[in-house]
Amino acid sequence: MNIYIARHGETEWNKNHRVCGRTDIDLTENGKDQAKILAEKLATESIDLIISSPLKRATQTSKIISEICNTPVVIDDRLIEQDYGIYEGVDRQNPDFLTNKRNFAYRYPNGESMMQVASRVYPMIEELKEKYEDKNILLLCHGGVCRVLKTYFQDMTNEEFFKYVLMNAKFEKFTL
Repeated sequence: MNIYIARHGETEWNKNHRVCGRTDIDLTENGKDQAKILAEKLATESIDLIISSPLKRATQTSKIISEICNTPVVIDDRLIEQDYGIYEGVDRQNPDFLTNKRNFAYRYPNGESMMQVASRVYPMIEELKEKYEDKNILLLCHGGVCRVLKTYFQDMTNEEFFKYVLMNAKFEKFTL
C-alpha cells in the first residue's frame, strides 16, 4: 500500500504568510495552476482514491486532481486543518504563535493541540491500512495535518517537526 500526502494549492493567506486553519478560503489562480501541475505528477502514480479535507482549498485541489487522474474523491472531516484558535489570520512569524507551535501537547487558545490532530489522523491511517491494503491512496490536506501525518511514517525530533513544511501543491509518498 502506498499513501500519498499532499497539501492543497496556494491561497491568498498562504501568499500573505497568514496562519490559516479552519477559515474556509478559495485557491488563488496560482493555486489552481499548482493543483494542475500536482495532478500531472500524480497521474503517473496510479492513485486509486483521493481522500480530502472538507475545506474549499482542499476540495478544489482534489477536484482538479480527480479530473486529470480520473480518480474518485471522498471527503473526510478528520483531514480538516488544525484549529489555530486565536492565532487564525495572524502573521506566521508571530512570536506568540511560534511559541505555541513548539508546545505540541498545548492547545492553541480556543483551538486544538497537535496531539489532538494526531488523535484523529493516526486512527484514520490504521483504517486505511485495513480497508485498502493493495491500493494507492492520496490524502489531500493542509500544512499542519501534513506535518502530523508525516510523524506516523517517520520519527522526527521536536525541532524537525517544528521546522517541517510541505509546500503548497507538493506531495510525499509513503509505503506501508
